Amino acid sequence: MKKFRWQFLAAAVAVATAVGGLAVAPASGATGVTAAFTKTSDWGSGYEAKYTISNSGGSALSSWTVEFTLPGGQSIASLWDGSYAANGQNITVRSTWNGSVPVGGSVSFGFTVRGSGGAPSNCKINGGSCDGGGQQPTTTTTTTTTTTSNQPVPGTGRGAPYLYLGWGNPQNATQVMRDSGVKWFTLAFVLSGGGCTPSWDSSRPLTGGVDEQTINAIRAAGGDIVPSFGGWSGNKLGPNCSTPEALAGAYQQVIDAYRLKAIDIDIENSDEFENAVVQDRILTALKIVKQRNPGIQTIVTFGTGTTGPNYYGARLIDQAKALNANIDVFTIMPFDFNSSNIRTDTIAAATGLKNKLKSVFGWSDAEAFKHVGISGMNGLSDHRELTTVDDWTAIRDWSKANGLGRLAFWSVNRDRGGCDGQVAAHCSGIQQGDLAFSKITAGF
Repeated sequence: MKKFRWQFLAAAVAVATAVGGLAVAPASGATGVTAAFTKTSDWGSGYEAKYTISNSGGSALSSWTVEFTLPGGQSIASLWDGSYAANGQNITVRSTWNGSVPVGGSVSFGFTVRGSGGAPSNCKINGGSCDGGGQQPTTTTTTTTTTTSNQPVPGTGRGAPYLYLGWGNPQNATQVMRDSGVKWFTLAFVLSGGGCTPSWDSSRPLTGGVDEQTINAIRAAGGDIVPSFGGWSGNKLGPNCSTPEALAGAYQQVIDAYRLKAIDIDIENSDEFENAVVQDRILTALKIVKQRNPGIQTIVTFGTGTTGPNYYGARLIDQAKALNANIDVFTIMPFDFNSSNIRTDTIAAATGLKNKLKSVFGWSDAEAFKHVGISGMNGLSDHRELTTVDDWTAIRDWSKANGLGRLAFWSVNRDRGGCDGQVAAHCSGIQQGDLAFSKITAGF
């Protein structure tokens, strides 16, 4: 991921005000089933909140629907762990992956709101009052007209933000999973530990350390990981492994160590991306990896221009075809690329990538989009380009609508506020709720 010039910069916007779990009493609810509203953060012009559905009734729920009314001037900006439809100020949220609520159990959905003012009112759960004193809950099947967040299907790894254990006060992976709904992470970075031997950040062993412990914890919680090889800086395997066969062997060590379903090659800078010999070495090594590991997903991640791949990106795609590398997903990094509007330029760059893939491989638009990935940078980029929560929601929704193969961002370490106006390793530099970008990505 780009240059990581984490310089300290002057503050540009006001600090978000955390409202650490300010609970508001539920308005009313169905017998034994309640839906309680909690505001988790407030930044004046908007806030983040959640509803927690709890079941103390006599039977399990197989689905739920929560209805509420937003005050005038407020609107939903994003919503996760559910799907919603809006009719003016009236919001209806229905369960997606989390509809089953056993007796004594609870689930929740979260959302962000544009606009200031009070809390929602007129809460109903499955047609009854949200305080649990109304009619028995129903389990009727309903149809949703607007879907803003579905839990990613475990095993696909399509929404996998980067987590870097080497810097930036890394967040606890399983806590992130619980709080955001993210199931997969892209773990960075596997580099050369000396010659053609892989290690984490050139310093930590593949097994027996914090990286293996984190991977085991993620898997125990029902998730999985994609290791990322390379990045902008550091001693990389591509230049250090002298042949494609040797490089494929280094990749294989990591695949075998963790029984991987996918690998990501973050190919950057003049030593790999802008080096034709190393580009071809990486592509040929990935071809060997696919032959040795049927079913594994191979991803290449690289920089872009605002309208699509630059010369080296186009060369990478051309050579992938020429070498029959069988790459599954070509992922662009739409940041630090002289953007004046991240949302517009990201969509334009991804469309340009789709067009290049369509031209080279002869795919249809729909098929080409399946091989396109986006890996953004949340908040302020190194070049101070701005990706807001609303921008990332729009990018996520566009990516879902067009069937893209991957969505990631740099990074979970930065997915929190508290350093407004700064480009930093541990926060985004903008006003945001904790894990706002992870929650959006979980809906991909």
